[in-house]
Amino acid sequence: MARLKAAGAIVAGKTNTPEFGHIPFTDNDLFGPSRNPWNRERTPGGSSGGSSAALAAGMVPLATATDGGGSIRIPACHTGLYGLKPSQGRVPIAPRPLPPWLAVSCHGPLTRCVRDAALYLDATAGPHARDPESLPPPDRSFAETLEEPLPRLRIAFNETLGVTRVRGDVLRAARAAAAAFADMGHEVEENADAIPEMGGWWARISAFQTLGLEWDNYLARRDEFTERYARQLDRALDVGPEDFREFLTRRGQLVAWTARLFGEYDLLLTPTLPTDAFPASGPIPSEVEGERVNGIAFTYPFNFTGHPAASVPAGLTDAGLPCGLQIVGPRHGDALVLRASRAYERARPFPPLPRL
Repeated sequence: MARLKAAGAIVAGKTNTPEFGHIPFTDNDLFGPSRNPWNRERTPGGSSGGSSAALAAGMVPLATATDGGGSIRIPACHTGLYGLKPSQGRVPIAPRPLPPWLAVSCHGPLTRCVRDAALYLDATAGPHARDPESLPPPDRSFAETLEEPLPRLRIAFNETLGVTRVRGDVLRAARAAAAAFADMGHEVEENADAIPEMGGWWARISAFQTLGLEWDNYLARRDEFTERYARQLDRALDVGPEDFREFLTRRGQLVAWTARLFGEYDLLLTPTLPTDAFPASGPIPSEVEGERVNGIAFTYPFNFTGHPAASVPAGLTDAGLPCGLQIVGPRHGDALVLRASRAYERARPFPPLPRL
């Protein structure tokens, strides 16, 4: 925020989030649910759902957000916006009294156009002495390189990553969005790789880390947490060395898979989410077309690998709600993701704001 203010940004205020940002929709006991301007009975996503609702409602042109498992890309997908999770460390997170050992969360922008996201990165990217994960400054301005023509790219499209079902109308929109890259002259190839499933292990290990960060509050003020969040912290008490070993093993397999993939391809495309926006106060969908669904299976893998990933609007579902296409770039390839996103935006202009 200090860097944005120094660049001339005017801060309008804070927006709503779920408790500690721990669920992919925005509801809490203090302010209640945030609502999606496309349909007020639906969620704008989470955890940066207040931000996406403000943008889609036309209140602000840019919102800050954080993404530890999809909290930028999920709300962007549900509200027809652009959301960029930069490379791990691209935008420093500092100062923090207790830096987490599991560095998966990133600061990034939610915007209505790609250029605003590039301007955000120009203002915020660069090292910070108190963030050991922060990266060196970029060589060039992201905004200045945005309009440079792309070389012919080799692009993989994977519709499930082997870990979830995708609803038919969402998959149809994602496929049409991916075809735009072929229409631009790039080589788009079907990819059927299955990644190691990490959802349950991520939940256990991240809960253990959160328990450590909130230990004093947990001991003295547990009854002030919602029961849902308190149960998550309670379960973290059972996490042991075997859980860490399994999580680290799977994370290592995922990192090795991305290394192989980006040795062969320039970009990876997936649906951003397997469904469109669900009810504003939940529950998270657990089944699609008779099969089990993992609601955020496409987003959190790239928090564990650190790769840049963006969500662009893919179109509207049968219910008239936005859905998204995820564009994942090679390690530290933020500029390529932005340029690819901008080329896509020119080919398929993002939807206008919903009528309120």
